[in-house]
Amino acid sequence: MPQPSLFDDHTPPAPPAVQGGASALTLESQFDALPPDWRAIVEPFVASDAYAPLCRFVDGERAAGKAIYPADVFRALRLTHPDDVKVVILGQDPYHGEDRGIPQAHGLAFSVPPGVRPPPSLRNIFKEISADFGYETPRHGCLDTWARQGVLLLNTVLTVERAAAASHAKRGWEKCTDTLIHELATRHRHLVFMLWGAHAQAKRALFDAREHCVLEAPHPSPLSAHRGFLGCRHFALANDYLVQHGRAPIDWRLPDEAETLA
Repeated sequence: MPQPSLFDDHTPPAPPAVQGGASALTLESQFDALPPDWRAIVEPFVASDAYAPLCRFVDGERAAGKAIYPADVFRALRLTHPDDVKVVILGQDPYHGEDRGIPQAHGLAFSVPPGVRPPPSLRNIFKEISADFGYETPRHGCLDTWARQGVLLLNTVLTVERAAAASHAKRGWEKCTDTLIHELATRHRHLVFMLWGAHAQAKRALFDAREHCVLEAPHPSPLSAHRGFLGCRHFALANDYLVQHGRAPIDWRLPDEAETLA
């Protein structure tokens, strides 16, 4: 049974059925199964000429026997109701690797499922949180509890082929997530956008930054983290902004054991 939301009476719907490493649902079915409020937000994309080609591409890749991650494409949206979003953290495409036979991707940007060791970028995120608040480094990398507090962990491309980084880029996902970001930022005020690296920072053009808090830094990858991500204080600054605008801060600590909440 899905656990109840921490916010009001918003309860995430059940996940789409999965079997093995592939979803039992077509991508169109996963769009149809979106929570109604998220479905309304992405409706301009669904009505566009980019929607059908994206669905054909992703389903065709699965039908060809390729492993496509994650199985539950819209998990980030099921965990966080749009009215509850406080912070938006943008990634690029899902993790395309495995750790000891377990896919790293599970539908939340930067997060990994229970049993998967935190990748280097996530470890740098934890370092920055520890520097901000003095918290101990978590023993796992499952960020579900952030999502249930209103942190939207959104990749701008939502699927990827195993062992093939950016394999689903420029197939239509960017238009989908651009629509989502624009609509979310237009319908709500005082969101915090954490934009790490040039790819994420380009998304600033999708919304009126005067209505929100925009925090920019290099990507937390080991290749760039020491050029300004470490020491950026984004997590403390986000909480300061939320409190200033009458919203509860995010508890960036993770539970001792990984909790999968949907």
